[in-house]
Amino acid sequence: MKKIIVIAVLSAFLWSCGSQPKNQNGGSDCTECESCTASCGKCDKGCTGECDKCACEDTPDNQLSECEKDGGWKLLWDGKTTDGWRGAKLDAFPEKGWVIEDGLLKVLKSGGYESRNGGDIVTVRQYRNFILSVDFKITRGANSGIKYFVQTDLNKGEGSAIGCEFQILDDELHPDAKLGVNGNRTLSSLYDLIPAQKENAGFDIEKFNRAVVVVEGNHVEHWLNGVKVVEYERNNQMFNALVAYSKYKVWPNFGNFETGHILLQDHGDEVWFKNIKIKELE
Repeated sequence: MKKIIVIAVLSAFLWSCGSQPKNQNGGSDCTECESCTASCGKCDKGCTGECDKCACEDTPDNQLSECEKDGGWKLLWDGKTTDGWRGAKLDAFPEKGWVIEDGLLKVLKSGGYESRNGGDIVTVRQYRNFILSVDFKITRGANSGIKYFVQTDLNKGEGSAIGCEFQILDDELHPDAKLGVNGNRTLSSLYDLIPAQKENAGFDIEKFNRAVVVVEGNHVEHWLNGVKVVEYERNNQMFNALVAYSKYKVWPNFGNFETGHILLQDHGDEVWFKNIKIKELE
């Protein structure tokens, strides 16, 4: 019981830390959103601080709008090839477990086991400060995740590569949602560390949903469908205390690395990804 109380207090503290950015572009105003309005005639949610990357309505999947290009966005996946990606424990892209179909990157179902089929995939490059945007859709009961600050040389044994995780999960049907502390293993949470506050995020298991991760130095945010659901500061005593009470306590310097790979997880369930984009921040 003492452990649960400590983690709950630490989670609440980290949730309250940090500044409140006005849009997912990490800017202090809606300049980019207004630019999008001028170039596209539309800003997804109006210039109210919840601008959704200024993508135009008619932008095809896995492509960038002119406004996104002007704003410094780049595709992490081109919708057709495996360029820029490799297996987390491989030098090349996995030969099984992942397929590309009709502009979707799909991890295949293989019994719900962690990284036992094709395994996780990671970006070839490492990233420091960025805004990552990924559209995902899950099957009933599925488990997956988007990780960042991944260090592929930490875990060379069984299981997933190690990094901070934006949890992807069917909270209703997957048992992991009931584990952890205070819901910190549920959808869009910082897995096993901080529970997501996603009551207004409008998750729909029948449709694609959008995950956004913002990293500026030690400040990190998770967004789900345009709603900020997690916010925390890392590289400090409070974050390290949370890690010490988590499954990650055995991994040195967890979550505090300056750079790392971005990872899509193979957890043995069928999950689809598309529109994987990144904007690097100075």
